[in-house]
Amino acid sequence: QVQLEESGGGLVQTGDSLRLSCAASGRTDLLNAMGWFRQAPGKEREFVAAILWNRNGIRTNYFDSLMGRFTISRANAKNTVYLQMNSLQLDDTAVYYCAGRGYSGSLDKPNDYQYWGQGTQVTVSA
Repeated sequence: QVQLEESGGGLVQTGDSLRLSCAASGRTDLLNAMGWFRQAPGKEREFVAAILWNRNGIRTNYFDSLMGRFTISRANAKNTVYLQMNSLQLDDTAVYYCAGRGYSGSLDKPNDYQYWGQGTQVTVSA
């Protein structure tokens, strides 16, 4: 099994930056992709970004409207994935979840991920 633990959330103001971390432990060799999703109150969980790695290299994928403000990266030696969030806006407020998967599938569908962290709250205030 794989355990995921997010950190780095907090209260920031509009325009600020924040970096979230997701540390994977356990059978990390089972993973071939990790992603970030978020869920605001009263809304469905939505895709933010994902990173896939294999023998051919690394590929990243973003929700269209977040590209350019958010960047996902991976420190494989630390089994950690990061989400750098810049120019934060009020509607970025949500619980951010880290997810991991070990088989092929889409990168932007929550159901295609097997492992989930507990989430970290990001609150953006005016």
